[in-house]
Formats: sequence, structure tokens, C-alpha cells
Amino acid sequence: MATMLTIALTAAAIGSGLVAGIFFAFSTFVMSALSRLPTEQGIAAMNSINVTIVRSPFMLLFIPTAILCVGIATLAVLNWRAPASVWLLAGAASYVFGSFIPTIAFNVPLNDALARASGNGADAAALWAVYVKDWTWWNHVRTAGSLLASVAFVRALIVG
Repeated sequence: MATMLTIALTAAAIGSGLVAGIFFAFSTFVMSALSRLPTEQGIAAMNSINVTIVRSPFMLLFIPTAILCVGIATLAVLNWRAPASVWLLAGAASYVFGSFIPTIAFNVPLNDALARASGNGADAAALWAVYVKDWTWWNHVRTAGSLLASVAFVRALIVG
């Protein structure tokens, strides 16, 4: 396996693995903890997280990993007969379609709707309950997609 591809695969494996870990934390305890707060506090805390994350180093991990995956998928298709090609494509597809696209299509719109909500009243409580359920479900999808990508990239490194 060429050195540049090895570096790209290692970066993609680490990037998707770290993203999976962050999403796993939200799926397993962060959202559960936030849902136990009074509605107004839960909404305020989640809105604060959503504002903070787009300005954090997380974005330097999340977006470049997606870009790297597009390049890896292209290499997989162009070199389809190579032993690791199926793993390259599986990893790239898992990250892009299982993590990146669900974020843009589902989690971000849910975040935007939550940001527009007032934090009190019966409507807020209903919105918060639906938000936590839907957002967490899509976060499970993102966790699985990122983790599967990392595993596939490691497998590609092993296969060579």
C-alpha cells in the first residue's frame, strides 16, 4: 500500500474513531443527563453545546474526515481490483452516509428548531421530549456509521 494512502487511511481511521467516541458519549450519557434536567435548563444546555461545537476543534476532525473519505472512495473505485478496495469503499460510505449526511439532514435541523424554541411552557416540554428522542436516535446512527468506518479503515490497513 502506498505511503500516502497509508497515511490517509490512518488519519481516516483515527478521525472516524474519535468522532464515533464523541457521538457515543452523547448517545450513552450526555443526552440522558440533559433529559433529566428541567425543560428550560435542558434546552439551554443543549443550545449552548450546539453553539460551542461549531466553533470547536471537533469541526477540524468531523469535516476533514468526510473530505478524506470522499478521496478514499475515489481511490477505491479507481483501483477496484486492489485487495483493500472493498474496505476503503465500505469505510468511506459508512462515514459519509452513516455520520456526515445524517448530521446535516437530521441533527442540524433538529438543533436549529431547538435554538428557535423558547425554553418554557407546555410547548417547550413537548418539543424537548421529541427533540431528545429523535436527536438521540440519529446520533445512534452517526455513532454506528463512524465506528463502522473506523473498523473498515483499520481492516483496509491490515489487508493492504
